[in-house]
Amino acid sequence: MPDSQIDYADAPQTNPDEWRDAAIGKFYRPIKQQLTLRIDADVIEWFKRQGKGYQTRINELLRSVMTKEAKH
Repeated sequence: MPDSQIDYADAPQTNPDEWRDAAIGKFYRPIKQQLTLRIDADVIEWFKRQGKGYQTRINELLRSVMTKEAKH
């Protein structure tokens, strides 16, 4: 059903203040792509020493840089 056919008559009105603390992208799960990437051994060891989940931490770091750069 297209949005134009949705009946909002019984939906309560909201204002922007109610959405101020809403979590944006909380359920966003980007598609992962497997690839081969050559990274310096000491960099990988540094991430691994921080414990399990080093690939996730690398991805989070890259995403934060990407997001910061995209804002400029």
